Amino acid sequence: MEEPGGARERWRYGPPWSDRPDGAGGHRPRRPWRSTALLTAFVLIGSTYAAHHQPLREPLDGYARVLMLVASALLLWRHSHPALVAYGTCAAALVYLGAGYPYGPVFLTVVVACFGAVVAGHRRAAWGAVGLLWAGHALIGLWLYRRLPPPGDKAAGIGQEIVVATWVLAVLALAELARVRREQWARERADRAQAARRRADAERLRMARELHDVLAHSISVINVQAGVGLALLDTDPEQARAALTTIKDASKEALGEVRQVLDTLRAPGEAPRAPAPGLDRLPELVEQAASAGLTVEVEGGPPRLPPGADLAAFRIVQEALTNVVRHSGSRHARVRLDHDRAALRLRIDDDGPATGADAGGSGNGLAGMRERAAALGGTIEAGPRPDGGFRVLAVLPLTTEGDQ
Repeated sequence: MEEPGGARERWRYGPPWSDRPDGAGGHRPRRPWRSTALLTAFVLIGSTYAAHHQPLREPLDGYARVLMLVASALLLWRHSHPALVAYGTCAAALVYLGAGYPYGPVFLTVVVACFGAVVAGHRRAAWGAVGLLWAGHALIGLWLYRRLPPPGDKAAGIGQEIVVATWVLAVLALAELARVRREQWARERADRAQAARRRADAERLRMARELHDVLAHSISVINVQAGVGLALLDTDPEQARAALTTIKDASKEALGEVRQVLDTLRAPGEAPRAPAPGLDRLPELVEQAASAGLTVEVEGGPPRLPPGADLAAFRIVQEALTNVVRHSGSRHARVRLDHDRAALRLRIDDDGPATGADAGGSGNGLAGMRERAAALGGTIEAGPRPDGGFRVLAVLPLTTEGDQ
């Protein structure tokens, strides 16, 4: 049994049988029953009132009311067939006028139909229909009035036709203004939706970079230590135990950083539970690399950095050292930090050679570093050195707190 609310919702737009499936998998457009019914009542009542004040015109009869009902009923299709409705209401109003019936609200149906046609983009149809109605009115008022009812009717005069034309142009101008505003609102909605999609894409890309950098580094350390543990499990249990301890610490840290990244999916406006990593954690990074068998020599110290640049610099060094662990035969790397008031320069070197083995990575490490640098207006250069080994050189623009 259907709920009463559902029935009321359908009746809001007309009787249930008026909105059945059209056979093409969809539904016919819902008819504006309420507004059309109100407008029909206004046209009938208003025309009856107007007839009492125009005794020289033909009295309203059944034929006049049929014409008013036809003109009003056509408005039910003004959303689905705006051009045809514009011409149909103009034709009904012209016949009503030619029959000599009183001037009145019947012309409001023409206004509504043509207004809707213009707003819907059928400008030529609306202008053409109104033009035909005005031409017919001028023809009746200036020439055919002698042969059409009511008897003894007088010529309308040029001034009256100019007034009618002015009203017609005013209505069409308002319709054009509404159409322009509607198109502007549609463009603004589309722009806002596109901007929201771009922001969502940028956020997904940022999260993907963060997760890649966190997991690639930690899992590389875990992979190396797991190999050490397996190799020494029987011959050197204490060293195997140390490798397992390193695996535990690395996995715990990776879980914490992944949780921090995923915290951004919580409700907007909440502060992060932990600060984003920066170059102040470079000693921890060196210790993690050492646990993977890589000795890292650091030259220079970091300046005071904005949070975005600090995080990018940390991730670039982290990814570069991860690539050394995974892809290089060298067990020694050098990290050099140089800076001035304009930029921070990071240089990460290893002596190679490249192992050429498949390390199981995604191949997105260098791309992620370039994206991070580009987001800050910086650059990344990465490639083999002439004397062997591999070098990553990052230049990040920055503004230190002392410059502010």
